[in-house]
Amino acid sequence: MQRSSRLVQQLWERWTSLVKNLQEDPRVARLMTTRMGQYLSSHPFLALTLLMFSVMAALPVGIFFTFALVTAVISATGFVFIEVILLIVGGLTLLSILVGVALFSLLVSVVVNGLIISIPSQLKNYAHWAKNGVNQKTESETSGLKEL
Repeated sequence: MQRSSRLVQQLWERWTSLVKNLQEDPRVARLMTTRMGQYLSSHPFLALTLLMFSVMAALPVGIFFTFALVTAVISATGFVFIEVILLIVGGLTLLSILVGVALFSLLVSVVVNGLIISIPSQLKNYAHWAKNGVNQKTESETSGLKEL
């Protein structure tokens, strides 16, 4: 049990040093002084959702822009009607993908925030639970010996 608590403590120290380094980054400090940074700092759930959405939406948006560029080049050769149809289909596809990404990032944010809320309280009570479990076990063993 001490090995696992030591590993948890090491993991926690690594995590806090990573967060500290991130907060001390001048680009992050400059962002946090803006109104949007202060708002997101006071609303961590929204910040996590926005971060998840931005990261996950980058690839579909990049693919869509590449697709739009290719269709624009093709349209320069005379396929105007095909370009409009393809851009409508691509736009609708992008819209459906972004809605899915937004819902997924919201779901992940809910799960992560649930873990952020529940894990520290579990870890805080871990030592108390472990101590009570050992005491109850030794009491039951000694009471079994007294009955004999």
